[in-house]
Amino acid sequence: MIQVLIVDDDPLVRVALSMVLGAGPDIEVVAEAGDGAAGVAAVRRVRPDVVLMDIRMPGLDGLAATDLVMAEPDPPAVVVLTSFDADEHVLRALRSGASGFLLKDTAPAEILAAVRRVAAGESMLSPAVLTRLIETVVRDPAPAPDGRGIRARAALDRLTDREREVAVAVAAGRSNADIGAELFMSVATVKATVSRLLTKLECANRVQIAILVHESRG
Repeated sequence: MIQVLIVDDDPLVRVALSMVLGAGPDIEVVAEAGDGAAGVAAVRRVRPDVVLMDIRMPGLDGLAATDLVMAEPDPPAVVVLTSFDADEHVLRALRSGASGFLLKDTAPAEILAAVRRVAAGESMLSPAVLTRLIETVVRDPAPAPDGRGIRARAALDRLTDREREVAVAVAAGRSNADIGAELFMSVATVKATVSRLLTKLECANRVQIAILVHESRG
């Protein structure tokens, strides 16, 4: 069973998400929290596989809570919940280690698929969301000599040609199966390559690989 924690200050949203997730025979909502501080405490208490984290909450917001959750040993996958499309708040959460984000009006089937995908170690970024994310990164000021762009290019230069191909495919939002078909690799080999990328690039997840690739083009 995939164990899920829901963190949102709106009780109606928590009820709705619980009902949606309850329809998945392989998913169990193990706890709920109404703010970031309670969410971090719940992570430490129940050790869920996936956290659905609202951004805008009173007290400790979802951004600060995500920072604390990702600092935990063996942290869960965090999916940011928001009523807004990709913006600086979402980008900060993704840089902190969130595995992706969902709009609160996402269809139930897509929410279930997203939870399963991040629980399996993949990212949750649709092509439309990825486009907005890239635009947000591109709008950042030009990097200073010691800025993110230069660091990103230096990190990618350490990769082999094959690893760079996989990194670019991850940045395009491709799944492991899609990458395998595109690059004529087995899914097992793709998984192994992504694992190496996470280590070599010092990234927490696939989303951070994607951000790094796009920052390298800045």
